[in-house]
Amino acid sequence: MQAGREEIAGGGCERLDAARNRSLLLRTALEMVSERGAEALTMDDLARRAGVGKGTVFRRFGSRAGVMRALLDHAERDFQEGYMAGPAPLGPGAPPLERLRAFGVARIQALDITGELRRAADVDALMHYRHPARQLELSHLRMLLSALPMIRDPELTAYQLESFLEAGLLLHLHRSAGMPLERITEGWLELVDSVTANKCQ
Repeated sequence: MQAGREEIAGGGCERLDAARNRSLLLRTALEMVSERGAEALTMDDLARRAGVGKGTVFRRFGSRAGVMRALLDHAERDFQEGYMAGPAPLGPGAPPLERLRAFGVARIQALDITGELRRAADVDALMHYRHPARQLELSHLRMLLSALPMIRDPELTAYQLESFLEAGLLLHLHRSAGMPLERITEGWLELVDSVTANKCQ
C-alpha cells in the first residue's frame, strides 16, 4: 500500500485512524468557526488546536477552501437530516405550519456555525439558489406551503421566506445590528404568521 493512502486494499473503507482524524478536524474546525468566525480559521491554527501535524490537515482537505467546503457539507447534511427525517416539529409528523415555523427556528439557532459557513460560501449571488442544498430547502418549503390552503404561489413564497434566512442577513442582524437571536426568531415566526394569516383556518 502506498504511503498516505486512505483506503484499505480490497476493502474500500477509510482507515480508522484517517476517519478519526477527519472527524476530529471537522469538530475542531466547527468549534473555531463558532468562537471566532469563518474568516479566522487557518490551517496552522486548526492543526495546532486539533493536536495534529499541518500535513495531516492538508492531506485530508487539500486547502483552506477544502476545509470550508467539508465543514459546510457536514453542517448541511445534519440540517437536511433534521428537517427530512428528524423528530417533529422540524421533521415529519407535525402539521405543515408547525414544521414551517420550526424550519426557520432551527436555522436561526444554528447561526453561529452554519451561518458563518453559508456566508463564507456565498461568493456568487447567482449561484446561491442553484446550490443543491438551497434547491432542497426551497423544495421543502414549497412542499410545506403547498399543503396550506389559500397559498396562491408556494414557489414564490418559498423564495420570500428563504430570503429572510440568508446567512448574510441573519449575521448582520445579530452581530452588526445587535439583535438577539430571540428577537430574530420572533421575527421569523411573525413573518410566517403574516404570510399564512387567514389562509390556514
